[in-house]
Amino acid sequence: MVSLLTLVVCLFIGLGLRHVKSIPENTPSTLGTLILYVPLPAVCLLSIPFLEWNASLISLTLVTWIIFGVSFGFFNFLGQKFQWEKSLIGSLILTAGFCNSAFVGFPVIEALFGKEALKHAIFLDQSGSFLIVSSLGIWVALTYSSGKIKKRLLVKKVIFFPPFVAFLLSLILGALGWRPSGMTKEILERLAGILTPMALISVGLQLRLDAIKSELRYLSLGLFYKLLLAPGLIFILYFLFGVEKKIFNISVIEAGMAPMITSSILAMTHNLRPRLAGVMLGVGVPLSFFTLSFWYWLISYF
Repeated sequence: MVSLLTLVVCLFIGLGLRHVKSIPENTPSTLGTLILYVPLPAVCLLSIPFLEWNASLISLTLVTWIIFGVSFGFFNFLGQKFQWEKSLIGSLILTAGFCNSAFVGFPVIEALFGKEALKHAIFLDQSGSFLIVSSLGIWVALTYSSGKIKKRLLVKKVIFFPPFVAFLLSLILGALGWRPSGMTKEILERLAGILTPMALISVGLQLRLDAIKSELRYLSLGLFYKLLLAPGLIFILYFLFGVEKKIFNISVIEAGMAPMITSSILAMTHNLRPRLAGVMLGVGVPLSFFTLSFWYWLISYF
């Protein structure tokens, strides 16, 4: 409950700071850049080394891969049909194609299914959401913001992107048996702890009523996919394939989470329709509580 309240409080702090004239106009983009360079790598080093790969949990891993893959095809198809700008397509892919499986997902999963279910939510987040946003998510951000870009330059930017560097380092250290502990763990926890406040304050600084009105068409489409179509797809697929009830429940609820903070920040910092990315997150988080209630009610009958 505290985690959810923190999201709301930080969002409102950002909204309030919009009226402070001494705050520079580029503050949201500066915060976004700081997030990518400091707390996000800390999150990698804290969590990835503890990840235990288990073939029996592949259904959880596939949730985010399916949602991202369909999002990529869906918005590219619409973009070509209606001749959208690449920045708009990229923004919708990044914001609607990733689940907020951690900062909103963890407290929701714990509240609905108990602490035992948290390990499944963590596995889904790390092997799905975080793995994709650290690789394909970066590729989307760079490709759709730059137009044509040389493959060598694209690979270089991805490889030296701070969260991706931290991700690879975490995998290597984890394979070597290293786990953060003691003072190292405490420092990483403090650095990682500023991620959510900074991100939501950044979103609040950019969230304006006129932005919601001007982006309403694409906002509605993006949230329709993220909050209804994506969880509906997972519900149908996993029901047809007879996925274990516990995994089925967690997968559907996680699929119905609001847009991911990290992927939204990626869109904003790469100038992929930042106003749309901001309202997708700012409106998506509170709206998801209502749609999640529907999905929880639905899965209780199956």
